[in-house]
Amino acid sequence: MIATSESGSFVSLDVGVGVWVFLSALIAALLLIDLLVVHRKSHVIETRRAVIESIVWISVGIGFAIFIFAQFGGDATGEYLSAYLIEKSLSIDNVFVWSVILTHYRVPEQYQHRVLFWGIFGALAMRLGFILAGVAVIERFEFTMVLFGAFLLWTGAKLFKGDDEFDPAESKPMKLFHRVVPSVDQLDGQKLITRHLGRRVATPLLAVLVLIELTDLLFAVDSVPAVLAISREQFIAFSSNAFAILGLRALYFVLADIRHRFEYLEQGIAAILVFVGVKMSISPWWHLPTFISLAVIAVILFVAIMWSLRHTRIHEHPAPQWPDESTH
Repeated sequence: MIATSESGSFVSLDVGVGVWVFLSALIAALLLIDLLVVHRKSHVIETRRAVIESIVWISVGIGFAIFIFAQFGGDATGEYLSAYLIEKSLSIDNVFVWSVILTHYRVPEQYQHRVLFWGIFGALAMRLGFILAGVAVIERFEFTMVLFGAFLLWTGAKLFKGDDEFDPAESKPMKLFHRVVPSVDQLDGQKLITRHLGRRVATPLLAVLVLIELTDLLFAVDSVPAVLAISREQFIAFSSNAFAILGLRALYFVLADIRHRFEYLEQGIAAILVFVGVKMSISPWWHLPTFISLAVIAVILFVAIMWSLRHTRIHEHPAPQWPDESTH
């Protein structure tokens, strides 16, 4: 199986059923190991352990690029890594929104991983549907690439200005959930559904899970077109999304409490969206080489992180103010 691509075009793969089965089995195995072995019991995840797990997940995602290279060659690997990096960077905002939701509803730390696990599971299913539908639409109607690109430009510009703070208490879906679904206000361990007065009812964890799934749906509207600007190959688009998303739980426990340290990360993400929007808008006439896209995205992300850390260091450790000798 070798990737084929004409100069200035997207990679086209001949992906057999066996490769899709391998990918599905690998994702399922990783999820089961995480749920039944690593996090079988509810517990508070310390930052050090979260960092180690995050490194492992990133290694798995990057390691899958070796499989892509062995099966389909360098062009496909470039598209995979670019799409992986885009999804990883765009997902950071998703992590911060999770932090707001879980903090607002006071979900105990020992139960947060289980909620996020099922949130990730639902996100994978949604992304697969979005990607399959998106590729089908683009292949049938080429001009939709321009529309998707314009949407990403608008989203990036809006993000540059800064969105209003997300308030879970004012969430209409959450209010509708409580109105439609029989619920209780008390937790029952890490159960999503429990029995109360002889009937099955939803615990607060299920309500939080629904809200997390809805926020991921909104983020997918941005991230899926961004990934499709890099690759129209369904296997690359989905695998890159899947491995980027799988590591978000560990990344959450690393970043949730240090959002203030990344002052300019949102502007960096906005710049990535604008860049990808331009790339997508002009793609019917000119396809930017994948290695250039990968380099631009990596540089933007690196600059945003380093500039944020510099800003934080200056404000946390300001230069000493020497006394004015003229006052003596």
